[in-house]
Amino acid sequence: MNATVAAVLLVPLVAALAVALVGSRAARYVAGAGVAATLASAIDLARRVERDGPAELHVGGWAAPLGILLRADGLAAVLSLAIAIIASTLGFVTVARTTGRETSAARFFAVWLFAWAGSNALVLSSDVFNLYVTLELVTIAAVVLLSIGGERGALRVALRYMLIALPGSLVYLVGVALLYGRYATLDLALIAERMTSTPVTWAALWLLVAGLVLKAALFPVHAWLPPVYANARAIVAALLAAIVGKTAFIVVLRVWPALPHAFAASAGPILGALASGAIVWGSVLALRQVRLRLVIAYSSVAHTGYLFLWFALATPAAWEGAVYIVLSHAFAVAALFLVSDTLERLGGDDRIEQVHGLSARLPLSFFALALAAASIMGMPPTGGFIGKWLLVRAAIETDQWWAVVVLVAGSLVSAGYMFRILRLALTTAGPIERVHAPLAGQFAAFVLGIAGFVLGLGSGVVLDLLAKGFTP
Repeated sequence: MNATVAAVLLVPLVAALAVALVGSRAARYVAGAGVAATLASAIDLARRVERDGPAELHVGGWAAPLGILLRADGLAAVLSLAIAIIASTLGFVTVARTTGRETSAARFFAVWLFAWAGSNALVLSSDVFNLYVTLELVTIAAVVLLSIGGERGALRVALRYMLIALPGSLVYLVGVALLYGRYATLDLALIAERMTSTPVTWAALWLLVAGLVLKAALFPVHAWLPPVYANARAIVAALLAAIVGKTAFIVVLRVWPALPHAFAASAGPILGALASGAIVWGSVLALRQVRLRLVIAYSSVAHTGYLFLWFALATPAAWEGAVYIVLSHAFAVAALFLVSDTLERLGGDDRIEQVHGLSARLPLSFFALALAAASIMGMPPTGGFIGKWLLVRAAIETDQWWAVVVLVAGSLVSAGYMFRILRLALTTAGPIERVHAPLAGQFAAFVLGIAGFVLGLGSGVVLDLLAKGFTP
C-alpha cells in the first residue's frame, strides 16, 4: 500500500522530469505514457483503499511532528481518481493535437504533469504546512501553464492569476506560522489535540480561512476569476476550473475537522452567508453573459458557493454533498470548456450564438454539452443532482430553510442559463450542414459528460469509498 501511495506522487513527477529532458518530438509520447501510468496508479489507489481501508505513509520514515505524513483515506482516493480522469482526458487531447514540431510542447507537458503531481500531493497531505507547499506548487504550475505561448494576452492572464493567488497564500502562511509558534507542530491530528481557544489561535485560524477564501475566489473576492477563465487557453482553463480552482476548498476540508468547535460555530454562518451570495450573484451574472466561456466562469463562481455552504450546514450529509459538487462540477466544467474550444476553432470566437444548431452540426459535442448542462442544473440522475439533494437534505435536517431557498433558487437560475444555451443548440432554422471538427476534443468532452452522469448512477459506491477513514 505504501508503494501505491508513493506511486501516485512519483509517477507524474518522474514523467514530468522525463518529458523535460527529451526533445520536442518525443515529448508527446513520453507524456502520453506518463498520463496513462498516473491514471493507472490512481485507479490502483482507489481500489486498495476500498478493499483495505486507509493507509498512512511517513515520508522518509519520520513520524510527526517532524515528518511529512501522507494519508490515503476515502476522500484522497476519490479526489485523486477524479483528478486522474480529468487530467488524463485533457492531457490526451493535448497529446493528440501536438505534432511534435512545437517548441513549447515539452515545457507544457512537463508542467502539466507537475501540476498533476502537486494536486495528488495536496489531497494526500495531512499537515497544514505541507498543504500550503502543495497548494503553492499547483498555483505556480498553473501560472506557468497560463503563460506558455509567450503572447501578450497569455502573460497578462498569468500575471492576473498570480497577483491574486500569491496574497492569499501569504495570508494562509502567516496563519500557519502562528499555529506552529503556539503549538510546535503542523500535524493536523496533533493540532486538534493541543488546540485551545486563545486570541493567537483564533487569529491564526481566521488568517487560514481568509487566505483560502481568497484563493478559492469565493464571493465577494471573485472578480479576478472570470477574466482568467475567459482568456486562457481552453485546455488550461478547463484544468483551472476543474482541478486547480478546487484545491483551496480541499485544503479547507482537510483543516476543518481539526478546528475547535467554538471557532467552527462562529465561522460557519459567515462562510454560509458568503456562499449564499456566491450562488445567487454568480448564477445571475451567468444568465446575463453573451460569451459561453463567461457563462462557464460565473457558473464556477456560483458552484464555489455550493461548496462553502457546507460549513454553515455542518452535517455529514452536507459534507458528502459538497464533495459530490466538487466531483460533478469538475467533470461538467471540463466538458463545457472542451465544447467551447471546439466552437472557437470552428467559428473563431465563443459567443453563445456559435452554439446555434449544434445538435445537427456536431452531435457528439451536443451530447457532451447536454450531459454537462444537466449536471450543472442538478437534474437527476447526474452527480450534480446527488450533490444538491444531499445539501438540501442537510438543510432540512438542521431546519435551515434559508439554505433550501438559496439552493432551489440557484438551481432554477442555472436551469435558465443552461436551457438558453441548449435551446440554441437544438434550433435549426433552415438547412444546417454537418461540419468536421477534430474528434479528440469532442470525444474527450463526451467522456467527461458521461463521467458526470455515471457519478450520479454510482453514488452508492462513491459514498461508500468516501466513508473510508475520514470524519468531517
